[in-house]
Amino acid sequence: MKDYHINIFYSEEDEGYIADIPDLQYCSAFGETPEEALKEVQIAKAAWLEAARAEGKPVPPPHYKPELHQTAS
Repeated sequence: MKDYHINIFYSEEDEGYIADIPDLQYCSAFGETPEEALKEVQIAKAAWLEAARAEGKPVPPPHYKPELHQTAS
């Protein structure tokens, strides 16, 4: 089963890690560590999907793929 891509990055402004799911608009979470941000965004994803289904809104299929850039050694 294909799952949603999750971005995790450090935010200087928030002084912590942000995790977001690009395919699910406004689905993001904060954590003091990358692991905590990941755990929190998984909870947010479940709530996002449950709310969308309860309201009869469409749930987008996972499709976001980040561009990967390789650097020369």
